[in-house]
Amino acid sequence: MVEGMLRTAGICALAALSLSSAFAEVQEKSGSFSGMTVRYKVVLPPNYDLAKAYPAVLAFPPGGQEMDVVNATLAANYRTEAEKRGYIVIEPAAPNGTLFFEGGERIFPGFITKILADYKIAGNKFNAAGNSNGGLSAFLIASTYPQYFWSVTGFPGFLDESTPQRLAALKGLCIHMFVGGSDSGWPEEMRDQSTKLRASGYNVTFNVEPGQPHIIRTLTGAGAARLYDQFDAARAGHCAPQK
Repeated sequence: MVEGMLRTAGICALAALSLSSAFAEVQEKSGSFSGMTVRYKVVLPPNYDLAKAYPAVLAFPPGGQEMDVVNATLAANYRTEAEKRGYIVIEPAAPNGTLFFEGGERIFPGFITKILADYKIAGNKFNAAGNSNGGLSAFLIASTYPQYFWSVTGFPGFLDESTPQRLAALKGLCIHMFVGGSDSGWPEEMRDQSTKLRASGYNVTFNVEPGQPHIIRTLTGAGAARLYDQFDAARAGHCAPQK
C-alpha cells in the first residue's frame, strides 16, 4: 500500500471541516454480523417516509475508522447534500476496531442485507464511497459484492488488491477517483490504475485536485455536490464525466 494509510491520518483535519445540518435525522445503531459487532450511523432525509424508496450512499470512514471519524465525515462530506437531495447515508465504524480491509469486511454481505431489510433503498443498490482507508474499503466491498452497487468513489481511494476477479467485478460500475495534487504516493497509484481500467473499457473518472493534500477540502461543504452529482448520474444509468 502507498504511504498515508496510517490509521490516525486526517482525523483532526476532518474534525475541523465538520459542518452541521439542522433537519436531517441521524440514527445511531449497532448489530452483530459474522461474530463482529459494528456501530453505524444512518442519515435519513427530511420528512422521511417508511413507504418510500430512497437513493443511498454506503460510506466508509478514513483513518482508524472509529465513530468520531464517522461523525466528522458525515458532517463534512455527506449529510448536508443528502438532506438537499433526499438520500439515505449509512456509515459504519470499524467492527471490533478492525479496519474494513483487514478483517472488518467480514460483516458483509450480512450488513448490507440488514440495511436493505430496515430501509427501502432505490434499486436495492448503493453508491459506495470513502476517503483514504475509507476509499480502499469502498473499493474492496464494491468489488466483492458488485450486485449491491451503482458506483464506487475514492477521494482518495482505489482497488488495492487488484486481482483479475476483483477488477472484473467493477466492470459494470461507475468508478470515480479523486486525489489531492499535493498528496504523496496516492496520485501515482491511482493514475496508473485509472488509466489501465479506462483502456480496458471501464467507466472511470480521475480527478487531481490542485494544491490539495491527502484530505481533500474541495469535496467538503458545497464541494460535496460534486460527489452527489456522480451518485445521481450512476443511479440514472450513466456515469458522470470528470469535472
